[in-house]
Amino acid sequence: MAEEKKTQQTGADPYKKTEHKPQAKRRHHGTVTFAKVYINCSFNNTIVTITDEKGNVLAWSTSGANGFRGTKKGTPFAAQITSSKAASRAMEYGVKQAVVFVTGPGNGRETAIRAIAASGIHVLSIKDTTPIPHNGCRPPKPRRV
Repeated sequence: MAEEKKTQQTGADPYKKTEHKPQAKRRHHGTVTFAKVYINCSFNNTIVTITDEKGNVLAWSTSGANGFRGTKKGTPFAAQITSSKAASRAMEYGVKQAVVFVTGPGNGRETAIRAIAASGIHVLSIKDTTPIPHNGCRPPKPRRV
């Protein structure tokens, strides 16, 4: 009886489904003619992000989002498909010229840039922004066997 009174007092039905929040509406960027393309190419994956001059993301794509799984995500072919999909989405906003920033030691660096150029976006410059340590962190102590 005490349990029934508690549920009646709160007025909440324990079996009622909770309503989901509505998804945020996409921002309208208008027409953007100049963009920045960031290609993060690791050994395991390729991530391509296309932004406007302020840094607002227009389009992005990853190898995993395009159906590649496991070791296939790090291949040059996956990087080519990924960058061409991101470029086609960015062209919907009117992107015609781009500056490309490449990061990472992966296999698909060149093919990703070539796919962006082949999709119709004029590549103005390519900059490698891979972080290189200037004698970096202290190495681990030698392994004793």
